[in-house]
Amino acid sequence: QVQLVESGGGVVHAGGSLKLSCTASRRIFGMFNMGWFRDVPGQQRELVAMIDEQNAATYGDFVKDRFTISRDSAKNTISLQMNNLKPEDTSVYYCSLVIIEAAEKYWGQGTQVTVSS
Repeated sequence: QVQLVESGGGVVHAGGSLKLSCTASRRIFGMFNMGWFRDVPGQQRELVAMIDEQNAATYGDFVKDRFTISRDSAKNTISLQMNNLKPEDTSVYYCSLVIIEAAEKYWGQGTQVTVSS
């Protein structure tokens, strides 16, 4: 079992920045993807960004170079730097971990991001 603890949500004006962090309760071995998803009303949770054990990053189409995901393997932590935030970025952001070979998937509790216009 792995617990994911998120931090860094909050309220910011449009054009502002926030940094989200997610720490896993233990080191992850083998192939994995760790990242962020967010709720979209009436739709499935959508990908914001993810990073794998090789530090290869994938971003949702809406990100458009505004966000950067990074990983600190020594701290079992990923971070998401979000710049130029827009009101439509307002959502609950969830940390996700998929351990591929074990076919295990974990979610964090979610952190609220609110962008005011």
